[in-house]
Amino acid sequence: MTIEYDYIARVRYADIDQMGIVYYSRYYEFFEAARTDMLRDLGLPYSDFEKSGYFMPVIESHCNYKKGATFDSRLNIKCIVEEKPKIKIKIDYEITDMATGTLLVTGHTIHAFLNKSGKVCRAPEEFLKIFNKSIERK
Repeated sequence: MTIEYDYIARVRYADIDQMGIVYYSRYYEFFEAARTDMLRDLGLPYSDFEKSGYFMPVIESHCNYKKGATFDSRLNIKCIVEEKPKIKIKIDYEITDMATGTLLVTGHTIHAFLNKSGKVCRAPEEFLKIFNKSIERK
């Protein structure tokens, strides 16, 4: 059971530091943009998820920097979910320079499921139903 999703981003001037490479914290922003787009594509827009009374805060994150991206590079941010969500969901990421195919960054985020009162809960049934349906169509 694996879900993979590709998101394309271009490095903006605002993303780089004085040395001309992407500032390290920006990779977490790339992770977030890709994750949000993946959920929307699966039929799980985060805004609808919150309206239904649930939240998915990040409870762990990691980023392994292999090589820095530079201004105007086109990046492929691949999201990978290998395990069915329970009370948490882990999303792995691989960021590749599209021009060279070079793997620049790997990482992950782990999100807990919280209900509207802020208590940890199992992944909502509707979330799992849509999630499982997208696994079947892959």
